[in-house]
Amino acid sequence: MYERKIAIDDQCGLDLLREVLNGKWKFHLLWYIGNGVQRPSELARKIPEAARRVLNMQLAQLEEHELVSKKVYHQLPLKVEYSLTEKGQSLLPLIGALGYWGDDNRDFLQRVIGKTNRFSSPAVAV
Repeated sequence: MYERKIAIDDQCGLDLLREVLNGKWKFHLLWYIGNGVQRPSELARKIPEAARRVLNMQLAQLEEHELVSKKVYHQLPLKVEYSLTEKGQSLLPLIGALGYWGDDNRDFLQRVIGKTNRFSSPAVAV
């Protein structure tokens, strides 16, 4: 089992929020669920670059942190739907604001990410 090497500063709201929302797809999952995408297969279609296993793990973490709720319909085939809790709903304006800021500053972000992305291949002069 994973043992944390550095304790979370539980007096800092940013540290606490980072701990709960840390994960590559959590913002996307919250946004899509808040906008009516409820089924795991629909979420996987909305985020095709994410592995299904990772989406399931992050959905389980969001459920554990009480930001989403999961409803299982005991039928064949099994049906699962996710919805945001009240606390999850309260994050939507923040996520939306961050998304709009990213859209408004796309050129800037692409430029600085391109500068610092050590994994991108260098341009080749032809």
